[in-house]
Amino acid sequence: MPGKPRLTYLNGRGRMEPIRWLLAAAGVEFEEIFLETKEQYDKLIKDGFLLFQQVPLVEIDGMKMVQTRAILSYIAGKYDLYGKDLKERALIDMYVEGISDLMQMILMFPFSPLDAKEKNLDSIKERAINRYFPVFEKALKQHGQDFLVGNKFSWADVQLIEAILAVEEKIPAVLSGFPQLQAFKTKMSNMPTIKKFLQPGSPRKPPPDDHYVETVLKVFKK
Repeated sequence: MPGKPRLTYLNGRGRMEPIRWLLAAAGVEFEEIFLETKEQYDKLIKDGFLLFQQVPLVEIDGMKMVQTRAILSYIAGKYDLYGKDLKERALIDMYVEGISDLMQMILMFPFSPLDAKEKNLDSIKERAINRYFPVFEKALKQHGQDFLVGNKFSWADVQLIEAILAVEEKIPAVLSGFPQLQAFKTKMSNMPTIKKFLQPGSPRKPPPDDHYVETVLKVFKK
């Protein structure tokens, strides 16, 4: 019996959070190792664990996987969250890439200079309301199903609920003009594996704070 996947990253969201989300949504328990010092990070590089000298690192099925997209693709395929054929995979990929563009803005927000935070928050709001969320509102309405692709839960649904909740943390009323997304959020949040992940004490990480930002800068300093 193979062991649990082992995730190595900092004790915060960053680029590991979508991986935590996808594993949790698939009902897979995992272990975590948290980097707290530059020495820990340098040792991973020295030991040859990081192909491109970057984390996330996920040890799964005898592999030491790096690169977030590759890890997510593998997990989605392994746990049947990647569509039934190539066309569905292509659609899932398009949705995931779009969501990732929005999440990149959220990922970088805690590292914004203080005098740029308000401007950057306005940019997140503008992009979410005018570029990204309308796509999914329309897709759900036209598709007329519970899920984004086919009528089956997929990686795209996991990424979308993560993004919705992340944006809502910063802009609480962001879904006010999107009834389909409001219904989607309620439905996804009540799926047993996701509901469990949203409970206190789960591996889901809280929004980044100053301590997390300081740790990132310390661990990855040149």
